[in-house]
Amino acid sequence: MSELRHDPTTREWVIIAPERASRPQQEPKTQHAEELPDWDASCPFCLGNESQTPAEVFRIPASSEDSTWDVRVVPNRFPALTPEEDMTRREEGRFTRKIGGFGEHEVIIESPSHNTSMALMTYQQVEKVLTTYQQRYNTLKANPQLRFITIFKNYGWASGTSLIHPHSQLVATPIITPYYHRRFDVAHDYHADMGECLYCELLAEELEKKERIVAETEEFVVFHPYASRMPYETWIIPKEHSASFGLFPNSRFPELATVLKDILFCLYVKLDNPAFNLIIDTSTTVDEDDPYYHWHIRITPRLTTIAGFEIGSGIYISQALPEDTAKFMRECCYSLVKEGDIYLMPPV
Repeated sequence: MSELRHDPTTREWVIIAPERASRPQQEPKTQHAEELPDWDASCPFCLGNESQTPAEVFRIPASSEDSTWDVRVVPNRFPALTPEEDMTRREEGRFTRKIGGFGEHEVIIESPSHNTSMALMTYQQVEKVLTTYQQRYNTLKANPQLRFITIFKNYGWASGTSLIHPHSQLVATPIITPYYHRRFDVAHDYHADMGECLYCELLAEELEKKERIVAETEEFVVFHPYASRMPYETWIIPKEHSASFGLFPNSRFPELATVLKDILFCLYVKLDNPAFNLIIDTSTTVDEDDPYYHWHIRITPRLTTIAGFEIGSGIYISQALPEDTAKFMRECCYSLVKEGDIYLMPPV
């Protein structure tokens, strides 16, 4: 039986229709690490090919003798936005206005290795990637014209990526998109009505019910949202209220890196290396201390295709119950637990 579920963070509806998973369809092609070389002469992100990218703006130096760097950040060679554009607003009619394509568009090259995806990296390397995310976020937010910064990762062809080498991207814009306006407005309204953070309250309820919890650590909770827009949509959210990823204490990055890497590893193993999109949902650059928003990481595996109904109606159709997908992932996470590991949540 299908259900319409309401997303409390956006006030949108999602259709959960597990029976649609039995439709006949071709499986998307995936490439595993063992099918790829460790180095590719034609890849601009590979070690030794640094001259093929624009001049780097940040790097974490190498921690091993066979590399000169562990993480690099360069301007995107084909940017969606550039800092040279004019921000002057132009009115071309009652309903037509525009500004120049002002902003920043950077690429975070996550590793010198061509075939080591984040799911297969060491915990230390994932921590370095998170550190780089935050460093670039905080550097760019110093420009008051950049009001919103999106850090995201496209993995696999179905996600929209154009290069295999492990990398993420950062886009800083002078505008806040309608999608995030809605999320912020919903959170602000809840705080104005209830005096509490919507996400903190939502997290407390998820922890009480435990139906959609994947893993819990001292500082973070991993769960599948009640109104997941796609199967296996996964949120990693800090327990302590924090609106901005930029202000989050980096002393907690080792634990976050462990959680993130293990979740991606479970997706890699259990879902046969699926394409996915990873987004850091955070506050605006000018409202980082607000009491109503709560930053988190959102991972959306691309197991299904967004089609005509979703585009036409704005309503997503998910083919799996988040209660079932969370149980599946929870068992995988628990299987990784060894003495001294950080997971506290056993399978239920």
